[in-house]
Amino acid sequence: MKIKILDASTLGADMDLSVFETFGELTVYSKTSPDEVVKNIGDADVIIINKVKVGEHNLPECKNLKLICVMATGYDNIGTEYCKANNIAVCNVVGYSSQSVAQITVAMVLSLVSHLNEYRDAVADGSYTRGGVANMLTPVYHEICGKTWGIVGYGNIGSQVGRVAEALGCRVIVNKRTPTEGVECVDIDTLCRESDIITVHTPLTPDTKNLINEHRIKSMKPDAIFVNMARGLVADEAALADAIETGKLGGLGIDVYSIEPFGTDHPYFKIAGLSNVCLTPHMSWGAYEARVRCRDEVMKNIEAFLNGEKRNRVV
Repeated sequence: MKIKILDASTLGADMDLSVFETFGELTVYSKTSPDEVVKNIGDADVIIINKVKVGEHNLPECKNLKLICVMATGYDNIGTEYCKANNIAVCNVVGYSSQSVAQITVAMVLSLVSHLNEYRDAVADGSYTRGGVANMLTPVYHEICGKTWGIVGYGNIGSQVGRVAEALGCRVIVNKRTPTEGVECVDIDTLCRESDIITVHTPLTPDTKNLINEHRIKSMKPDAIFVNMARGLVADEAALADAIETGKLGGLGIDVYSIEPFGTDHPYFKIAGLSNVCLTPHMSWGAYEARVRCRDEVMKNIEAFLNGEKRNRVV
C-alpha cells in the first residue's frame, strides 16, 4: 500500500511521521501547491492532508485513492460529496486539540483584557525605568470577574473555554444549535449585544459562514473583546478590521483567516501591529501534545480502515 503525506510542513518539523511506514510505502511532501496535487497523489492508496484542498477538481485523476485522512477536525477542504459518490473514505480527528485551543483562547483574551503587550513594552523600551515611579497603571485594565463571556459553538473546545471562563468568575452565555440544560443558551444576536468577551469555536458550515456579520459586529459593545478560533469565513474580516480602526471594538484576537497565510491586501494586514490586536498564525491547535494525539489518531483511523472498520468516518 502506498501512503502519501501532502503537506507535512503544517504539522511541525518536530513530528515523527515515519510511523506511517507501518502500513506500507510512505512518501512525504513538505508542501503541495494546488497545481501539484494530482502529481503528488499519483498512485497513492491513502493520502494524509491538513490544509490541501481536494475534491472533484483534482481527484478524478487519482484512480487508486481509497482513503483520505485529514489531520484536523474540520474537513471543509475536502469535497465530501465527490468522495461519497466515488467510494473514497474520509476520516477526520475529533477532540485532539481541545486543550490546546482552549489554552490559547484564554491566553489571548487575558492578554488583550490586561494590556500585557503594552505593559511588557513599557519595561522593554525603558519607559518604566525613565518614569521613576514604582508602578504604571496605564493603559487602564479591568478584572473580567463579573463580565459576560459569550461562546459561539459549545463543543469540545467551546465547553472547555466555558469552564475556564466560569472559574474566572464570568457569566457564560452560549450560542449553539441545540440548547443544553445547565448552560445559559441565547440567540446569536443577544450574545453579540450582551457579551463583554466573545470567543468563536463553531465549525464552518453554510449556516455559520459570515455568522458574525457587519450588523452583529456593530451591535457589540464598543469595549468588547472578540476572538475567533474557528474559521476565518465565520466572521466578516473587513468589518472587524474597520471596527478596530474606528474604535468601535475594544480588542481583536484572531488565529484563523479566510486566506492562509493572508496577503498584504487583507483587511487585517494594516491593523496587525495595533496594541489591541493579537493575530497569531493558525497555531492554537498545535501544542506538541495535541499534534502527537492527532498523528496517533490518524494511525488508528488507517488501521481501522484496513480492518474493514469505520472509525472517525465523515464519508
